[in-house]
Amino acid sequence: MRIAFHTKDPDLAEAIRETLSAKGYDCVQLERSRTQSYQDVQICLIDWQAHGNSSPQTMLQQLRRQSPSMPVLALTERNRIEEALAALAAGASDYLVKPIRRNELVLRSEVLLRNAYPERYTQDLAVYGPYCFELRSGRITRDGATLDLTQKEFELALLLFRHLDRPLSRAFIRDAVWSGELEMPSRTMDTHVSRVRSKLGLHPENGFRLAPVYSYGYRLEQLAHPSPQ
Repeated sequence: MRIAFHTKDPDLAEAIRETLSAKGYDCVQLERSRTQSYQDVQICLIDWQAHGNSSPQTMLQQLRRQSPSMPVLALTERNRIEEALAALAAGASDYLVKPIRRNELVLRSEVLLRNAYPERYTQDLAVYGPYCFELRSGRITRDGATLDLTQKEFELALLLFRHLDRPLSRAFIRDAVWSGELEMPSRTMDTHVSRVRSKLGLHPENGFRLAPVYSYGYRLEQLAHPSPQ
């Protein structure tokens, strides 16, 4: 699903992009000062602090003309309830106070998406070759056989497959799976990666390679031709 967001705050933009991309969403940042097209967008996040040449109310009116039923999540300032009420009165579906908490951003976005597009959530499977991820139950099967993974191992494996062939930084993985736990020991991630590699059989002879990227993080690669055993 595609998520559009509007903000002039670069830190907020980066937090939104990193958080939602890590969950598999396609994120696009749009400019307030231009006429926008919301084609192929399923939800929109609007920073309610006015910037540029148009107010957030004007932007929301424009969005509603193009897509009357699209969910809109307004990002409002803490301790300014009048801002949140104004957003709801203007047609926002829900609001989230800043600074955003990443888990709450994901939860509120997914609740709005489920309510707006229930038919898209009847299929809760993600399939990558012989691996089938059951998103609601947190179960993984390989060639039909159930694999024994913890919840964190499931989340890590899904993150790696959703970003197949892309190097992922340790910080990105930590934020996505451990919600930015600053005190998390480095060996915790390494241990989980090792267990995911072993339990899923992510080795060249099976067509995949899960390897460290020096001084950066990890990358899961799908090999064109499995290596002979």
